[in-house]
Amino acid sequence: MAVATAGSKPEAAVFTHKAKLQLESLTKLYGDVGAVRDLSLDVAAGEFVSLLGPSGSGKTTTLMAVAGFVMLDGGRILLGDRDITNMPPHKRNLGVVFQNYALFPHMTVGANIAFPLEVRKVPRAEIKRRVAAILELVQLPGMEKRMPRQLSGGQQQRVAIARALVHDPPLLLMDEPLGALDRKLRESMQLEIKRIHQRVGITVLYVTHDRDEAMTMSTHIAVVRDGRIIQHGTPPDVYGHPKNRFVAEFLGDANILSARVAGRGTAGSDLRLDAGGIVPGVASDAAIDSPVNFAVRPERMAFCSADKAVLSGTVAEAVYHGQATRFLVRVAGLDKGIQVERTNDELADPVNVGDNVSLTWRAVDLSVLAEAETQP
Repeated sequence: MAVATAGSKPEAAVFTHKAKLQLESLTKLYGDVGAVRDLSLDVAAGEFVSLLGPSGSGKTTTLMAVAGFVMLDGGRILLGDRDITNMPPHKRNLGVVFQNYALFPHMTVGANIAFPLEVRKVPRAEIKRRVAAILELVQLPGMEKRMPRQLSGGQQQRVAIARALVHDPPLLLMDEPLGALDRKLRESMQLEIKRIHQRVGITVLYVTHDRDEAMTMSTHIAVVRDGRIIQHGTPPDVYGHPKNRFVAEFLGDANILSARVAGRGTAGSDLRLDAGGIVPGVASDAAIDSPVNFAVRPERMAFCSADKAVLSGTVAEAVYHGQATRFLVRVAGLDKGIQVERTNDELADPVNVGDNVSLTWRAVDLSVLAEAETQP
């Protein structure tokens, strides 16, 4: 990590030890319960990958296995060219940030950050320079002598991040680090962590159950359920093209509709909705007359003229959200209404409760859902 000479302003911290991470068929059993089941994941050097899933899905167990705090029943963990599967935690040389900060309350900020360097026998002058440089990076310059109790929650989390980064680890692990913060501060820290990652370029494996958090910060998201990864991709891919119903609904609101394959042309398959209407040009390999379910996000639904309609219905609710309005449209033949979200600038004419409306969407905004939720 580059640092300043005595008497000068600390230089920007430079990190050189980022490494790729490979998880190969990880398995962890607690009795007959599989907390992690044949989970595989590749994280390229410098990527920010979030393990996203509900409580009990196995994401924290996976992260703790990478850290060395959980011993696996099967599989391998490779970091760069090292097999660290059975290596004790202190030899893995990783940075770890927890939800509760885990700062030493009797130590100053500077002493907390310096601790990983002291146990590695780094010379005192070098420690001082590295601490100053890392405090500049997390935007807490000159706070070396503060005590943790004198800091806000967000500042304490920055100190925890600084301590995890100061020894230039090849991988940073973060286990729901923003869970203890209020909403406004959490949103601010999401942008702060993203900024730090962009500056540092370190490989990050991040655990969260918050989809907004994952989509804000991550280069890639791995959706975890029942100890398995059921979809892995960039935030736009995972959100915009969910592979199954769980992913579609876990990452946000989705209209789930049923149809049958009515025909196939050069542009794709034509789907005939159970509620009426044809959607042409859909990417689907299902056989003719096969039933399919698909998802369309509310913001991809649009009001249209009657001659272009796929579905028609009546507006049952209209909820104003400032920049956008969320509508619920009741459609004959559907138990649940269709959710439509449009920015208020897009609405050329007012749409009110009780209005009869026509709805459409583009075939590229439709995702055919698989029934099985197997690891890709």
